[in-house]
Amino acid sequence: MKKISMGIIMCAAAIGGAHAAMTETMVVSGPGGFKGGETTILTVDQVKGMGDDSKVWVEGVILQKNGDEKYLFQDSTGSIIVEIDDDAWHGLVVGPTDTVRIYGEVDHGLFNTEIDIDYIEKI
Repeated sequence: MKKISMGIIMCAAAIGGAHAAMTETMVVSGPGGFKGGETTILTVDQVKGMGDDSKVWVEGVILQKNGDEKYLFQDSTGSIIVEIDDDAWHGLVVGPTDTVRIYGEVDHGLFNTEIDIDYIEKI
């Protein structure tokens, strides 16, 4: 019986040591953590002057729906059409009195500039 007990204790110690060794090798090295200051909220006026496919954050209100997945967005400097795919809403419901922050890309078309939205949140 003593041999079995000693065997179990030795196995447990070996497993614990192996787990500790695995944990040490799983440490990720390199840059990580928080970086601040990269996000700048832009105005609609600024967005209209930016290059195609530029990444942008804007805050304002969605005034109305303007077609399939197209909406009229407005801030204090003007308005612009935004395209929000149905799956980008993630269940969020907003109205014209709700302030939203949207992240997307500038899309210069033949006749107008739009923002193709990747992410939207109510603030």
